Amino acid sequence: MSVTLAIEFTRSAVTLCLMVAGPLLLTALVVGVVVSLVQAVTQLQEQTLTFIPKLLAVGLMLVITLPWVLVKLTEFLVSVLRSLPTVVS
Repeated sequence: MSVTLAIEFTRSAVTLCLMVAGPLLLTALVVGVVVSLVQAVTQLQEQTLTFIPKLLAVGLMLVITLPWVLVKLTEFLVSVLRSLPTVVS
């Protein structure tokens, strides 16, 4: 395996991880900011109030994006497996 091929595999894997985790993290960020804003306006400081909406929103986003995530992961696996003969030689 050449160094450039290893770097390419690593770059592809990191890019895929960022693409797959991005929607979930962005959802958690937006819901967290909105809930914090509501807490600041209403002066209601309850710890569980931030956790439950984020959990539900991330779970819903996971269900929505799951088909796309599976397609992306499958495409990456197929590309890695197809390049396996070039890695061995």
